[in-house]
Amino acid sequence: MSFLKNLPYEWLVGLRYTRAGKRGGRNRFISFISLISMAGIALGVGALIIILSVMNGFQKDVTDRMLSVLAHVEVFDRAGGMPDWQQQAKNALRHPEVKGAAPFSETQAGLMHGNDALRPAMVRGVLPEQEPAVSSVAKQVKMGSFDALRPGEFNIVLGIDLARSLNAGIGEKVTMVLPQGTVTPAGLVPRMRSFTVVGIFSAQHQEFDAGMAFIHLQDAQRMLRMAAPSGLRLRLADMHRAPEVAGELKKIMPANLEVRDWSKLNANWFAAVQTEKRMMFIILTLIVAVAAFNLVSTLVMTVTDKQPDIAILRTLGASPNSIMKIFVIQGALVGLMGTALGVGGGVLVALNIDVIVPFIEHLMGVQFLSKEIYYITTVPSDMRWPDVTKIGVISVLLAFLATVYPSRWASRVKPAEALRYE
Repeated sequence: MSFLKNLPYEWLVGLRYTRAGKRGGRNRFISFISLISMAGIALGVGALIIILSVMNGFQKDVTDRMLSVLAHVEVFDRAGGMPDWQQQAKNALRHPEVKGAAPFSETQAGLMHGNDALRPAMVRGVLPEQEPAVSSVAKQVKMGSFDALRPGEFNIVLGIDLARSLNAGIGEKVTMVLPQGTVTPAGLVPRMRSFTVVGIFSAQHQEFDAGMAFIHLQDAQRMLRMAAPSGLRLRLADMHRAPEVAGELKKIMPANLEVRDWSKLNANWFAAVQTEKRMMFIILTLIVAVAAFNLVSTLVMTVTDKQPDIAILRTLGASPNSIMKIFVIQGALVGLMGTALGVGGGVLVALNIDVIVPFIEHLMGVQFLSKEIYYITTVPSDMRWPDVTKIGVISVLLAFLATVYPSRWASRVKPAEALRYE
């Protein structure tokens, strides 16, 4: 090819050395080891992209399900109540990112059906007409109606797994027991109230389906003996800007109000996910590193085999730096080709995993994800180009580092000694 003629000779020799230069068995073996190194890098890079994409997909899927019930931002009064919640809601809605606001009160409680055991649950008091502005729970009601939560009627909407554990259906009574007690002549008596089940929802998230219930805000305030809601729940246009928006709202809200975004409310869960991703990245990067450092043995064998060639180049005027460049180019090309193959294959699989996994399941007659356990039947994938770029750069850097020792050794070959037995 004409463009090759314009390349410096170091590039031409380095390109030639990536292939078997002679028909000898030793050269073919070196070329085979080089191909194995390239394949190892490609497999490691591809696996890293695919696994991180799947982990990102699971994180995104779980986050979306959590935020279908949770608020993007919560505002609450440290004193325990927010009597001016309407005014604070108006203040919050002036922010261009805030798209919805609704009051709430919540408490830990025990729920009991008949004489069965007490089940712990987070009970949240809401206004049914305003709740759709901040969550999707009304759409997630599978039986009954969310709008049946009316003030003074003491109705309740249960998570589907919570309803199963209570063995309670629509129209049946459940007893709510609050940890806050009432002082009587007989001593401290827990607050108890009978509620009628008017709805059962499924958020497809175990924590909420098994441990959450909704009642009307006024009923919650009566049970908690509060004159006002605990605070406000806000929905944003972009949930990823929640920390930034929470900081901006804190500046315009009264000093007695606390503002927290969803990442702070679920900090432990997100920290655990990030730790898992970080550990997985390190483990798979080590696989890429092992494959990359196979290049060391490949290049050492190449240098040993090409010592006469190196000696001839030196006698023709090639500098030690030029000799070093030849072997750096050879190793870097193997690393680049392996990385390119890995990135191409990894991206292709990550973007089509929703087709590939069902095909494998059909072929093997298995199901990787049970809907009853994971609430999903397909493997989610969320490929992110910054991750792909980072993986590619690290892979190329590791391959480059693997060339340092062999190329320096090649640059120190003495022509007289190399040609002594030729």
